[in-house]
Amino acid sequence: SDIIGCAQTGTGKTAAFALPILELLASEPIINKEEKQDKKHKGRKKPIRALILSPTRELAQQIGDSFTAYGRFTGITNTVIYGGVAQSKQQQALRNGVDVLVATPGRLLDLMNQRIVSLSSVSIVVLDEADHMLDMGFIHDIRRIIDTLPQKIGRAHV
Repeated sequence: SDIIGCAQTGTGKTAAFALPILELLASEPIINKEEKQDKKHKGRKKPIRALILSPTRELAQQIGDSFTAYGRFTGITNTVIYGGVAQSKQQQALRNGVDVLVATPGRLLDLMNQRIVSLSSVSIVVLDEADHMLDMGFIHDIRRIIDTLPQKIGRAHV
């Protein structure tokens, strides 16, 4: 189900969504549809299972740092992608496979258009600071991203 939360800075909003996501992902087996269809290519990268969208690179990096700290002993991996920097390191991290992707909408769409990112296995989506993303004009980007998500998580009406 959908949840909306509001609180002051420094009250633990990131932990409020990161900890349950880490717990859920740690308890669920990885289901990679591509691997099921093509068993001869064992060892494929793990699919992105959770997507966190953030309006700015600074916030995205903070969220990524939180997931790294909170998930330190879980085996759950994450990476952060955002614009304004060369994308080669980000591409390599995605090629290696990540469970949690923290991204700004623009760079995510760029990588999706280049077919570097697939959201076909995403089952959890968080729009962090959604009000700021909408104020910054990301509504069309968010709609495009949501339209690519699997049907099983439903469609948000933004």
